[in-house]
Amino acid sequence: MDTTKLTAKTLASVFDHTFLKAYATHEDFDKLCREAKEIGAAMVAINASPVTYCKEQLKDSDVHVGAAIAFPLGQTTLETKILETQKAIADGADEIDYVINIGEAKMHHWDYLEREMREITQVCHKHGILCKVIFENCYLEKEEIRKLAEIAKKVKPDYIKTSTGFGTGGASVEDVKLMKETVGDAVKVKAAGGIRDWATCKAMLEAGAERIGTSSSLKILDEFKKERG
Repeated sequence: MDTTKLTAKTLASVFDHTFLKAYATHEDFDKLCREAKEIGAAMVAINASPVTYCKEQLKDSDVHVGAAIAFPLGQTTLETKILETQKAIADGADEIDYVINIGEAKMHHWDYLEREMREITQVCHKHGILCKVIFENCYLEKEEIRKLAEIAKKVKPDYIKTSTGFGTGGASVEDVKLMKETVGDAVKVKAAGGIRDWATCKAMLEAGAERIGTSSSLKILDEFKKERG
């Protein structure tokens, strides 16, 4: 992305404004949704339980509600992930971010990962819902990241995503570049995890990310505006 052409409005439109903490309350979701509407974020990123509540808060806006599935470990069965995805969509989710079965990736069970990705993507696309696949790169070797991206290029979810933000590491420029180079224009890339300032955000966008998952949207926007004067 050419960040020199960004405005505050277009920058905000790539943010998945995030609150995924276990202790989140309605007060937290009220604040999250209010901020997302004020800045014009792409989405609020939440766990599946408060989807209906946030959908109601955002009903008069263009901000999407995104549900995190099998979050943050990915260690549930495919059947469970599909049921969770279907329930989130029925509750009003516009986008799904699901975590792959990382253990299966470490064992190089690529057929399983392709089936998981294909079936969840099909459920989403049947309902006109965006599907994002979270790799959790901090646990993967570079060739494992590449292999997952090659599977995504074949299956065509809407996005592949670097991280949950709950692992041992978050997004890196190196990983974003690797993911984007592998999928090309077939799939978009979302960077998430540890993106808390404009400098980091800018580097991720320039590396090929088209969505940014962050709980620091307002801080990043403020730094961007100060830089641009």
